[in-house]
Amino acid sequence: MSADPVNASRAEVCVVACAEAFRGDGEILAAGVGGAVTVLAARLARLTFEPDLITTDGTCLLTGDVPPLGAEPEVIEGWLPFRDHLWLVLHGRRHVMLGASQIDRHGNTNISCIGDWARPTSQLLGVRGAPGNTACDPASYWIPRHSTRVFVPKVDMVSGVGHDRAGSLRHRELRHHELRRVVTNLCVLDFDGGLMRLVSVHPGVSVADVAGNTGFPLIVPDEVPETRLPTTEELHIIRDVLDPGGLREREVRA
Repeated sequence: MSADPVNASRAEVCVVACAEAFRGDGEILAAGVGGAVTVLAARLARLTFEPDLITTDGTCLLTGDVPPLGAEPEVIEGWLPFRDHLWLVLHGRRHVMLGASQIDRHGNTNISCIGDWARPTSQLLGVRGAPGNTACDPASYWIPRHSTRVFVPKVDMVSGVGHDRAGSLRHRELRHHELRRVVTNLCVLDFDGGLMRLVSVHPGVSVADVAGNTGFPLIVPDEVPETRLPTTEELHIIRDVLDPGGLREREVRA
């Protein structure tokens, strides 16, 4: 495949859009959770515009280099035991890109169950670390299948804390609450006044496509640009350095 940016796949556009969520973070722990695209995004950001980002091997090792997906790092900078990981979380020193089974217009997310909590129709992961991650740290989301099943008027259970709930609380632990970006296979979104706003649509996607697959009204500016294409350098890094096996393409539907 040519490295010409105009030939970038939808998956590659999404990787770059997710990487952009880490722009400006500096020396904090960048964590991609729940898929190849989020891991690629953190590593791509470190190799390009955010060289001070801290990345791990996915468990407890701080990596001095940036290995391809599935490969072991050759340079280890340190060890990150769970207690130190929690310190970073509690002090706003981690930016995590999470997944969500449901998300509403305020950014509340659900990864726990579908249906009534007492008698759910589907049992999911449980809340896991979502409350702490979203209350204490900058957080972004990667949604590989944008649909009205995911973008819902009200989540069935709150796992990740949205702007409306954070705004009603005064706890010291919420001082680092920040929902940065939501990237999907269709678009990029952020929040304006605590409500979800359309930032850009991916090439080949219209504003109507996004609205039709969202179960609540979005804030839509008068002009919505296209999500930027990867640069030639970024395409080379994605295809030849970080993901030569093409795992990204299995995760994203055009």
